[in-house]
Amino acid sequence: MIEHGGLRDIHDIDAVSWWPPAPGWWLLAFALGLGGWLLWRERAPLGRAIVGLARSHSGWRVDARRRLHALARRERAGEDPSRLLAEFSELLRRIAIARCGRDGVAGRCGQSWLEWLERADPAGFPWREHGQALIGARYAPPGQPPMPPLAPLIAATQAWTRAAPCREGGDA
Repeated sequence: MIEHGGLRDIHDIDAVSWWPPAPGWWLLAFALGLGGWLLWRERAPLGRAIVGLARSHSGWRVDARRRLHALARRERAGEDPSRLLAEFSELLRRIAIARCGRDGVAGRCGQSWLEWLERADPAGFPWREHGQALIGARYAPPGQPPMPPLAPLIAATQAWTRAAPCREGGDA
């Protein structure tokens, strides 16, 4: 028999453990986690943006009609006319901006605002005649002069919301 001296059997090396992962896997996990968190954080605005693109042409119309209907109902119930007129004036300006764009609408006031409304109204409502309360009522003392009824203005605005958008970027 042959003596092997100091030789022993070859042992396999220990298996590479799966934990802890190499630094590259840590970076990948961090990047995926960060990306998931960003998507989760932005999911609501992104969803609103996508839905907003689909509804951008009609969503404001539905909201405007609902608010105009509520104003008419509150006027019939006898609510404070000066407050209703102030709310109507703000709503009318919002509708005009939504329908015709900010550039042609936002800077108008006084007679210029009424003239613009008359030019932009496809039904030809006489805004200069019936809309004088929109100009002076905000600064008049309470109860002076008596507020005209809002019903014709609301009806004209409801018809306006059904019309096609302005042409020429809002400079009606």
